[in-house]
Amino acid sequence: MSRAVSAVAKEYSRGTRLVVVVSAVGKTTDRLLELTNGHNLVEHDRDDILAMGERTSARIFAASLKTLGVQARYFDPSDRDWPIITDDNFSQANPLQRVCTSRIRRFVKPIVEEGIVPVIAGFVGRTGDGRVSTLGRGGSDTTALLLANALGAHEVVLVTDAPGIMTGDPKLIPQPKLIRRIEMRTLSGMADSGTKFIHRKALQYKSPTIDVRVVSQTLGDLRAPGTIISGEPIPELEVSVHNPHPVASVTLLGRSLSKDPRLMAKVTSIAKKNLVASSEDSESIILYLKETPSLNKEIAQLHKVVLASKGGIAVAARNGTTLITVKGVGLEDTPGVTARITESLRINDINIYGVLTITSSVLVLVNWRDRTRAAMLIRSALEGN
Repeated sequence: MSRAVSAVAKEYSRGTRLVVVVSAVGKTTDRLLELTNGHNLVEHDRDDILAMGERTSARIFAASLKTLGVQARYFDPSDRDWPIITDDNFSQANPLQRVCTSRIRRFVKPIVEEGIVPVIAGFVGRTGDGRVSTLGRGGSDTTALLLANALGAHEVVLVTDAPGIMTGDPKLIPQPKLIRRIEMRTLSGMADSGTKFIHRKALQYKSPTIDVRVVSQTLGDLRAPGTIISGEPIPELEVSVHNPHPVASVTLLGRSLSKDPRLMAKVTSIAKKNLVASSEDSESIILYLKETPSLNKEIAQLHKVVLASKGGIAVAARNGTTLITVKGVGLEDTPGVTARITESLRINDINIYGVLTITSSVLVLVNWRDRTRAAMLIRSALEGN
């Protein structure tokens, strides 16, 4: 806390205008959650309790800044001018972005322009009827990006315990390297896989013109080098035809084909130019290939190498299909997504030839002639929830 306060005071002394978003200290939120378990609390009462960690941090941080001669004022959800307004989906509340933007510009911006440092509790919101809500894990990232967007900030500095975003988890990979710059879409893939330097739900609120810099708190300097996150925000939901042409699903049948490195090298060499996606199990490999004039030739080549393999049995192909791609913020953390997709197609008599899941993407294989209708039905099913 002292190091963080000093870093802000140092930047303030340079004439920089800042807004500080704070999280709860240590494991405070986890401890509060433990205390609420088993008491059958009403959801908004639980959120009110869980928000206490951030609300306390904001008070301490603002008071500590004042001791260093920095003009500061904390914002609390009980205040009339609290800026973060959400829906009533307690514990996973969604900010009402237009309302938040209006209130940030009305109440926070004048404070900044007066040379005062606003200190705002991250993770915390308030519903339209005045009840305290929480934004879910990583909600402080959402708060920070909402503020930056509304204020037209130059940069968001995310202060963490790590030197930045690394090429691998230090717990798994010895001596991973620091990534100096990374695009949003690449980062979202890392977030899907468990890397949580910035919460995936927050990524949709990033402005394409505002970079995020991840730095280590151990350096005590908000200008320290780290990892710069740039690029466009991640849409909340994308449903699209994966390719603007039909694909063929080509099945290579045989025992343990994927464990034969020489076979896999030959298959990759044959299919690489037209390969859209693939899946495999112990009995088969399925390749999704663009339907080009050379498709039949490629299938014949694949048939030859499969039969030459020790475990190879046969090759089968289905033409005239396409992959519908579904991507969404936090899709991997939403139970029942695949069920909603498949059910929406079933009740509308659209056959599904395959389903692939890759991080926060779901690929659904349907008949080429059903592609537009299938995409519309999937979007409707997911947006309805």
